[in-house]
Order: sequence, then structure tokens, then C-alpha cells
Amino acid sequence: HVQLVESGGGSVQAGGSLRLSCAASGYTYNRNCMAWFRQAPGKEREAVAVIFTVTGRTTLADSVSARFDISQDGAKNTIFLQMNSLRPEDSARYYCAAEHESGPCNLAADFASWGQGTQVTVS
Repeated sequence: HVQLVESGGGSVQAGGSLRLSCAASGYTYNRNCMAWFRQAPGKEREAVAVIFTVTGRTTLADSVSARFDISQDGAKNTIFLQMNSLRPEDSARYYCAAEHESGPCNLAADFASWGQGTQVTVS
């Protein structure tokens, strides 16, 4: 079982930046991918960024690809989401997710482990 703890959320003005972190503990071996999702009130949870643990390959949603970046630390147990040029529409609760089984890592249903989330508010 993997425990995921997010940090780094907060309130920021439009155009500002935030860096989210997600620390994984527990069973951290043979992980396939980790990701950041976000969910705004009344909306579905959407994938923001995915990183494949072994290769380091990343994917980003079109809406954030020019502004956000996902990365992992050397031990590959912490991932980061650097968010620049934030917009009010980026306001949401951001969740970290992890999956050990091989798969596409595209949708929320592809991930078995989730953190509690961290709130990002852009005004």
C-alpha cells in the first residue's frame, strides 16, 4: 500500500506560481507512474500531468502544457508540479495519484492510490 501526501497548495494571484510536492511512502517499489489530477467544484476530476517512474516520460494536459511541469526527485519517491502563469481557471483541489500496475495512466480509474489533495486558489 502506498501513502501519498501532497503539499504546496495555497492562494496566489493570477500570473503567479506555485510548486506542489507529493511524497510517496510505504510500498514504493516497481511503480509504473504517478500523476497530478485536479477537481474543481461541480466538475469531474481531470488529469493534469503524468510521469512514468522508470523512463521519466511525462505527459501534460493541453490546457497546462505551456505553463506547468511535472518532475520527480532522484529517489523517485517524490513528484513535483511546477505551476507558472496561473489562471483563475486553474483553481481546484489538486490530487496526487500513483499506480504500480502497467497501463496507460491516463484516467483517474487507472490509479489505485490517492492522496488527500491540496487546494490551489488563483484570484
